Amino acid sequence: MNLILLGMPGAGKGTQAEIIQRDFDVANISTGAMMREVSRSEGELAEKVQTFLSSGTLVPNEIIVEMLVQRISESDCDKGFLLDGFPRNLDQGKALDAAGVAIDLVLFLSISEEEIVKRMSGRRVHPESGRSYHIIYNPPEKEGLDDVTGEALIQREDDAPEVIKKRLDVYYRETEPLLDFYRNKNLKFIEIDASRPLDEVTESIRQSISN
Repeated sequence: MNLILLGMPGAGKGTQAEIIQRDFDVANISTGAMMREVSRSEGELAEKVQTFLSSGTLVPNEIIVEMLVQRISESDCDKGFLLDGFPRNLDQGKALDAAGVAIDLVLFLSISEEEIVKRMSGRRVHPESGRSYHIIYNPPEKEGLDDVTGEALIQREDDAPEVIKKRLDVYYRETEPLLDFYRNKNLKFIEIDASRPLDEVTESIRQSISN
C-alpha cells in the first residue's frame, strides 16, 4: 500500500504518519530526511543535491523524484510507503506521475482554517527538551511552565497567528490544487475529518487503510 497524506499545516499529518508507519509497517518517507541522507552520501545524485543545497537554491522537482524513486527501491518499502510533505504542489504531483510512482491511496485530513489557527497558536514549547503543550488541549500543570523543569515555555515564531496565516496562504496557493488532481485520478481518495479528537481520527484512518 503506497499512500500520500495531504492536509493543511497543523492538521496532524506528522502524528498520523507515525501511527500509520507503526500500525501497517510501511516506510514513512520524509523528503527533508531523504535529502539530508542523499547529500551525505556519494555518487552523481548526491553531487547534484549538494550543489543545490550549498548554493541555497531549491532542489528541482525532477531530482527530488529521482531521489524518491531510489528511496522506495529499498527493502523497508517492500510493504509500501507513506509520503508526508510531498508532493507539495501540482508540478511535484505530475513529476511523481511521470516517474511511474504508483500511489494506491490519498488521505486528505480536512479541517477548517479557524481550527488550525486555534490549534497552532495555542502550542507552547519547552525550548531545551522540545516538550510540547497546548493551552487548551494539553495544558501544563502550572500555566506557562514546563512540567518537568519548571522553566518558562515559549510560543515558537512559526506558531504566531500572523505566521500561520502566511503558511495557510501558501497551502491554498500551492498544495490545495493537488486535491482535485488526485480526486480525478484512478485511485482511492478519502477525506477524513481531522477536527475530531486524535483517537477518532486515527481510527477512521485505520479503517480506510484496512478496507
